[in-house]
Amino acid sequence: MSSGKRLPTIEPSSIKNKAKREEIFLRQKHEKAKAKRQRRLELKKEEKGNPELHETRLRENVPVTQETTREFDEAVVAADDGEVAKEEEEDEFAQYFNGQAPKVLITTTPNASKPTISFVKELVSVIPNLEYVKRGKKFSLQQIIQFCRNREYTDLIVVTEDHKEPTHVTIVHLPSGPTAHFRLTRIKGGKQISGHGRATSHYPELILNQFTTRLGHTVGRMFAALFPQVPEFQGRQAVTFHNQRDFIFFRRHRYVFRSGKRVDLQEIGPRFTLRLRWLQKGLYDPTSGEYEWMYKADLETSRRRVFL
Repeated sequence: MSSGKRLPTIEPSSIKNKAKREEIFLRQKHEKAKAKRQRRLELKKEEKGNPELHETRLRENVPVTQETTREFDEAVVAADDGEVAKEEEEDEFAQYFNGQAPKVLITTTPNASKPTISFVKELVSVIPNLEYVKRGKKFSLQQIIQFCRNREYTDLIVVTEDHKEPTHVTIVHLPSGPTAHFRLTRIKGGKQISGHGRATSHYPELILNQFTTRLGHTVGRMFAALFPQVPEFQGRQAVTFHNQRDFIFFRRHRYVFRSGKRVDLQEIGPRFTLRLRWLQKGLYDPTSGEYEWMYKADLETSRRRVFL
């Protein structure tokens, strides 16, 4: 005989018998999934008769992520910010967005290990007009910068290592800076990626995601200045720098047209992750250089606070 009262939900963690605890847990999991599926079918039926309900649900159903709940930052640049747009028309990178072709040199620490050389070769296949020069013991970074300026290179990339593994990347924009230093992690070469494609010599399309602050705009434009601004679409190659919580994920893909409506992506590689450690105004100067931004542990007051 039913009393009409709802029985309390049993917490599986309160059951000592392991077999019974697992049975109750799986039963409750099945019932929750069944109720969720039933609710989804009812909602679909309601929205079929009233399309406005569907539009309203999509508009209000904003997922809660760390990006959508990030702390307010005055440095975030609005899409219609005319002041920033005017500054970028006259900054150090403006000429490269007006057709000037970049000319980039890459080198390493002296006596670089095989993993570092392999990573450099991957970058040479990614960035057009990138020239690798082996670094001798007697050349300091300041001497290499002067060497590049004398030969009209537009950028210098230096890959440094620790314990025979590449760990940092420094990008010096020439002839007058700025200089950015990144921590390098999670490297995976193209041949290590399952089902990878083969790279071609075509200029890739460049995608920069979520560089929203003034600092982020500077870093994003520094990456963009490494690539010619005239992609060769017949190569169907796309290079992506995706910023998420100040971790910059690098990927290179080829898009493949399967039909009139479907497009698939085939990863070419390499893949790696960068994190900005500091940004210095002007050319690299370890003693008296002026730092525009530098990472410090006490800056991370919240997981929802980001800088790029």
